[in-house]
Amino acid sequence: MKVVTKFLIIVCVFTVCLFLLPGASADETNKMTIVTFSAPFEVPGVGAQVLPAGTYVFKLLDSPSDRHIVQIFNEKQDHIFTTILAIPNYRYRATNKTVITFKERAQGEPPAIRAWFYPGRQWGDEFVYPKVKALELAKIVNEPVLYTPVEVATVEDLRTAPIAAVNPTGEEVPVAEVVQAPPVEVAEVEATKTLPQTASYLPLLACFGLLSLGAAGVMSKYSA
Repeated sequence: MKVVTKFLIIVCVFTVCLFLLPGASADETNKMTIVTFSAPFEVPGVGAQVLPAGTYVFKLLDSPSDRHIVQIFNEKQDHIFTTILAIPNYRYRATNKTVITFKERAQGEPPAIRAWFYPGRQWGDEFVYPKVKALELAKIVNEPVLYTPVEVATVEDLRTAPIAAVNPTGEEVPVAEVVQAPPVEVAEVEATKTLPQTASYLPLLACFGLLSLGAAGVMSKYSA
């Protein structure tokens, strides 16, 4: 009977591990980041506004291959200030701290948030502005700025809104003039990582079935 008991314990442990496998860290999934700003700053998106100095929480809501959707919460995370459309941008060197970059504004006006890089990651989020605001920023910084030509009022709008870039003269230019493309070897690695996952947990379930049959056999032997 001791052998049967030990075997059943092993099967039970295996079962628990099997159903815990799909779990993941919440922070890794949504890249939650707490940031404290010492001065007011402007944010785009659904709920675009100038936010006062203070502590905010950044979270990744959604990340389709061609765009990201980022939300900015208050410190208690019980209020969303804005939901922002962004596209992936690459940096050659990752840092162990959160990096927030800004676009310059006219003297006396708050800086406009430009990009957010999560600690340890080379890929970040370059934020997209309405066209009028993007053109204003492009003239000030003398470089192209990302924009969307449509009005966005909901998260669904952000998921389908077209994205372009405008230069200081008001001409539309390729998005590639704003975001940094990764080196070829990095792009190849990322493409491999994003291939469809065809593997499933069926092999593990099959193993579990075999173990169950084995347990039944052992129990029959020792109960005879």
